[in-house]
Formats: sequence, C-alpha cells, structure tokens
Amino acid sequence: MSTAAPTRFIRPDVLSRIGNLDMLARGVVEGFIAGLHRSPYKGFSSDFMEYRPYIPGDDTMHVDWKAWARTDRLFVKEFEDETNTHMQILVDSSASMGFASHPVSKLQYSLFLAASLAYLMIRQRDAVGFTLFDDDIRKQVPARSTKGHLQSILVEMQSAEPAGETSMTRPLHLLAERYRKRGIIVLISDFFGDLQATLEGLQHFRFKGHDVILFQVLDPAEMSFTFDNFVEFEDLETGRKMLVDADHAREEYLGKLEAFQQKLRQECSRFDIDLTILGSDQPLDFALFNYLAARRRRN
Repeated sequence: MSTAAPTRFIRPDVLSRIGNLDMLARGVVEGFIAGLHRSPYKGFSSDFMEYRPYIPGDDTMHVDWKAWARTDRLFVKEFEDETNTHMQILVDSSASMGFASHPVSKLQYSLFLAASLAYLMIRQRDAVGFTLFDDDIRKQVPARSTKGHLQSILVEMQSAEPAGETSMTRPLHLLAERYRKRGIIVLISDFFGDLQATLEGLQHFRFKGHDVILFQVLDPAEMSFTFDNFVEFEDLETGRKMLVDADHAREEYLGKLEAFQQKLRQECSRFDIDLTILGSDQPLDFALFNYLAARRRRN
C-alpha cells in the first residue's frame, strides 16, 4: 500500500475556531474516515465473512481498523468484539509548547491531535487514557472505553495551559511503572530537552512491552527559521532573552535541528518506536494517517 496520505482538509487554523473539543474531534475523525473511504485502496479476502464494506453514513464505531490493516479497505464489523486495545496519550504541556507564530500553538495542535485519537479509540470501543505533563505529571485520566469517558478526557484537555520546564525523566519512568497493562503509548511533544533522558524513558516503556508512537510537533517558524535581521528570542521556560542576528544564525540553527532530529530518528528505529514529525500548521488527517500506518505495521 502506498504511504501517501489521503486528501488533506482538516486545517488546524480552522479547527482553532471551534470552541468545543468534542465537536472538533468528531469532525476530524469522521471526516478523516470519509476521506479514507474515497481513497483507492484495494484488496479483499474471503476470510472476513463477518465484515461488510463501509458505506457512508455507517456508524463509525463499527469500523474495524485491524481489518483495514490486513486488506487496505474499510469494513464494518457485523458483530462487536470485546475491547482488546489500551492506549495512553501523553501530551507535553511545558512552556515551550505554548509557542505560536500562527493562530495555533504547539500545545493547541497537540491537544487537537490527542482529542481526535481519543475519539477514534472510543468509537472503536477501545480504552484510552490521557496524561498531561511537564517536568512532572499534571493531569491524568485512567484508560476506559465508555463514551462518557471521552468527556472526562476532553474536560482535562480544555483547561490545559503551557507552563513549566521540559523534563521527561520523572514522568516517563513513573508512567512506565504505573501502566501495568500492555498497550500503545502515544507521546506528543516538541522534545526540546534532554534527548538522552527522554530516550531512556521511552526504552522503559518498550521494556514493559508497550508499543510506542511519537509525534514531534514543531511550529513552522521553528522548522524553517523564518526570521530576518536582528531578533530578540526569549526562552519560554527560563525567561532568558537573547538578541540574535537571524540571517547569520539560520544555517547553524537548521543544521543543529537536523542533527537533533536525525538522532531522534535513529534511536526510534533502534528501539522499534514509530516517529512522525509534524508542523503545527499541518492538517490533522496527515497525523491520523501516520498513526494508522504505524498501527498497520504492527498488526
């Protein structure tokens, strides 16, 4: 199957005008599913007699992603299965996640993505939990699969504000010990911090038998360094300010960013961790497609 994403239409700047996270997540997921259905996926097996092809208007809670992973087509389950997947969504809410050069901050984008993934899991009758952290755990909702549980998660997301320093050492190791049931760990962050400490925390999850999926969310200005002349930069976590000649600093900055991301990619590959790098201006269906592609590779 081609890994090219379907038509992208779920723009974060449009989503930012929707005040209700439940409405936002529903629109993102159901629009995404409709887009997948229109894509030219092929392949059918007579092994799936308990499924029928998805028809627009079908309740999306019955779409079976495992069947899609094996056949590249959307099917609706004729009989409901018991919950067998647990997902924990971890979102970095440190101060650096508050940066925005356009209407949507990195934290807002991360929460849009987290809400959409939570909605997708609940609609699949799978269990999902949510954790917000900086250098410690700030909010936590245990994994459950009921529709009402989604509201508990969204309420905590709605009140999230960027604050604190990026330090994943304590929260990741605490959570790795706390999550006794093996499942999927989705971590959404800019990963600005001690990369080695972060990698050790991720290895802890892998040692415990969890699948790990990372989304690195960066502002477009951070990805391409779209600054000119002299610019005063402020560290959102320490408050430190620095006057920089952007024209002279651009090449060095982009080189260091590439080296950092290359190291992250290499270590993720080494420990069988899926990584997607996202700009906070990218449509969310790109992120959802990469999530499902990661799930497909593991089925």
